Amino acid sequence: MSNESVEEIAALANAFIDEYWETSLTVGQWWAHLTRERFVNMTLPVEAGGRGWNGAQAAAANRVMTERRVLGPPSGLGMLLAAPTIATHGTPEQIERWVPRILDGTESWCQLFSEPGAGSDLAGLQTKAVQDGDEWIITGQKVWTSNGHHSNWGMLIARTDPELPKHQGITYFGFPMNQPGVEVRPLTEMTGRALFNEVFIEEARVSAANIIGGRGNGWKVANTTLAFERSGIGGGHGGGFGTATPGPIAGNLDRPVTDFLGKREAMSVGAVGRRILGLLSEEAEARGKDTDPVVRQQLAQLHSLHRISSMTMQRQSAERKIGRKNTGLGAGVEGNLAKLMNTRMLMIARDLTGQILGPDAVITGRAAATDGLLQELILFSPAPPIYGGTDEIQRNVIGERGLGLPKEPSSKA
Repeated sequence: MSNESVEEIAALANAFIDEYWETSLTVGQWWAHLTRERFVNMTLPVEAGGRGWNGAQAAAANRVMTERRVLGPPSGLGMLLAAPTIATHGTPEQIERWVPRILDGTESWCQLFSEPGAGSDLAGLQTKAVQDGDEWIITGQKVWTSNGHHSNWGMLIARTDPELPKHQGITYFGFPMNQPGVEVRPLTEMTGRALFNEVFIEEARVSAANIIGGRGNGWKVANTTLAFERSGIGGGHGGGFGTATPGPIAGNLDRPVTDFLGKREAMSVGAVGRRILGLLSEEAEARGKDTDPVVRQQLAQLHSLHRISSMTMQRQSAERKIGRKNTGLGAGVEGNLAKLMNTRMLMIARDLTGQILGPDAVITGRAAATDGLLQELILFSPAPPIYGGTDEIQRNVIGERGLGLPKEPSSKA
């Protein structure tokens, strides 16, 4: 584990920005600088393009980017899920082939897990993969695919051995999206955005060389992805800097960085970070609500939970780096706890928004108060308790794997 102090990391990040940041740069040029100097996904191992830092160290560098108001690294599930999963389970060739292009934003990834009949019961998936020489033919349907319409690669799990029990016989593929037989249909939410998509796959092809983690090991690899997803949902809390959608389809790589400074993505309302906390406090003060004891108490609670969550994730990250096991719970439930914490904070922020904004809370759009951000948080708030595994599923996992409680009773005879 790298042993640089937070102060040393802040100095490194400031020196990097002093040397490379120019508002005349394109998004692709700036991301290339970030990638080369390893200021993108800094918790990745050095051999996978990161710095091997823990969460607290990476957060120190991200704080500098926020304070200096530079464009942040590429956003999306490639960074959050695909890169760390490939770094964990991929071959050296796969890491070299995919991870650098995720880090510099030249490729964008989506997650092809959930299906119409296999959401929380993910192992019940029906998408099938049939081997044809050195390729596999994929047929099935996926849904709730975030940013699928902007992705040229997908993390796909499919059933390769249908005769085996449902948690076996599943294989994890790096799946090329831009090919015949793949149709992506956006699903418009009540926010007016189309973050989620449904994906129809009809005899599309993927090379056997794109199997990640080995044939039949897809459930294990998928659980690694889900662990990163839940930790990311619960522990990311937003960097506060502007960002852009990566990949060739979004068409942002050749645009100037100034087009995206301060720009918010749809997912920015799915977690309570420093930007949301600051905006709530500013609005409370501007509207004279900061003297209301109920509002003050909820603001203090929200700030406390955010800080507790951040410190918890940083401690767990540091423990993983030095090989220590969590002493309080069984392995593998830290991400589940983090996701539940994020949901709790989001519900508090949603209710607090209504109390602070009053009638303005029902007026949406970029011309509304708070640039429409807090209003969109209210509209988006039903989604985070569902995606990434429902809160009920998270509690079952914590109870069974973390606390050793009996399994949830099944309705099946």
